[in-house]
Amino acid sequence: MGYVTRIVIIGGGPGGYEAALVAAQLGAEVTVVDCDGLGGASVLTDCVPSKTLIATAEVMTTFDSSYEELGIIVADDTPPLEQAARVVGVDLGKVNRRVKRLALAQSHDITASVTRAGARVLRGRGRLEGMQSLDGSRKVVVTAADGTEETLTADAVLLATGGHPRELPDAQPDGERILNWTQVYDLTELPDELIVVGSGVTGAEFAGAYQALGSKVTLVSSRDRVLPGEDPDAAAVLEDVFRRRGMNVMARSRAQSAKRVGDRVEVTLADGRVITGSHCLMAVGAIPNSEGLGLEEAGVKVRESGHIWTDKVSRTTAPGVYAAGDVTGVFALASVAAMQGRIAMYHFLGDAVAPLNLKTVSSNVFTDPEIATVGYTQADVDGGKIDARVVKLPLLRNPRAKMQGIRDGFVKIFCRPGTGIVVGGVVVAPRASELIHPISIAVDNNLTVEQIANAFTVYPSLSGSIAEVARQLHTRKTAGEV
Repeated sequence: MGYVTRIVIIGGGPGGYEAALVAAQLGAEVTVVDCDGLGGASVLTDCVPSKTLIATAEVMTTFDSSYEELGIIVADDTPPLEQAARVVGVDLGKVNRRVKRLALAQSHDITASVTRAGARVLRGRGRLEGMQSLDGSRKVVVTAADGTEETLTADAVLLATGGHPRELPDAQPDGERILNWTQVYDLTELPDELIVVGSGVTGAEFAGAYQALGSKVTLVSSRDRVLPGEDPDAAAVLEDVFRRRGMNVMARSRAQSAKRVGDRVEVTLADGRVITGSHCLMAVGAIPNSEGLGLEEAGVKVRESGHIWTDKVSRTTAPGVYAAGDVTGVFALASVAAMQGRIAMYHFLGDAVAPLNLKTVSSNVFTDPEIATVGYTQADVDGGKIDARVVKLPLLRNPRAKMQGIRDGFVKIFCRPGTGIVVGGVVVAPRASELIHPISIAVDNNLTVEQIANAFTVYPSLSGSIAEVARQLHTRKTAGEV
């Protein structure tokens, strides 16, 4: 019998479990070391739970904002007060029980897939032990919850340990009133007044969701606008929608501290102002889980930020050690983590592999409306990183949008001036995460706006706007516009 390659994967999130599936399918002997449950933060405390919560919020928003316009009558025997009663309410305890149930079910499904593929799952925390051996192998020490240790020998190790919520020294979460995004699913009642600190993707998603569920939300942003890292036109649409729905968006307001005062929370801003609410959610970024992995002794280079340095095929600076996912700081997306993990295994096991190309990554912000992007951005065009022509078309003109009562959003496509090759795009719309796919295919395959314009779309459909933008880019090019 021939020699079997031994792979040890530390961390069972998307980077780890996808790598395990690939390595096992390619005939390696695979051990996944994980301490929380397969799926990692993505499945247990981040993507899956938050998007499940957002699914409920989405139904609430659709109902609240569209039912009258669409001619829906709801029998409501609430006594007339100064303010009309909400037509629908939410049982947050029930919502959160569903969130946890679905997250657990997804984790179990992943564990079943990984073990069915032939990989071994080991519960505990793993760390690298020293430098590479003379025979090229590595030692990984696994510490179980009861303190017992087991040493594994590996031909290659993949570090996919993820990250955890960043905390401000003077705003420590207590899990009851001051919360990080992993703790919100323990709430049994809807917060009356929620202060969300941080206006990046996580902060914006939770602020929008809780506003829709019925909380009075204040969003504290240290920057000029919400979603500073996203397309500026898209961020402007979302901020406008947030304010219109009654959210208090505080720009250029940096939170300094948060403390409990009885059953209230006081958040003090850098300029001395104090705002109060019933609860506070801290969404101020993430820190990579790179501590305690024995990286320095193993020869793995770590950046100042704590992220593990990797190249385009997920190699670290230590031979036989790869890294994937949030711990690398490349792109905090489950899809990118999974791709990094798969690339690492293809590379080490000698299969055909293409280096990671971030210009083909599509991502989505699950607010309402959603914001989906792919390829080069407005910032790249404005900063001179790429020469591209841009057309933006508001959804307001789309017939299907009119029928569904959609007022906010747009489709924007970037293409090269001479060839018309599509290099990027932005969609702001309900279900933008689904609508971005045709633009992603175009970017990935170097399709031209002419090719997009000539493909049939359904009438009426929101995707018709993608073809219309492509048509405008194509006809303007042929008319000699630069």
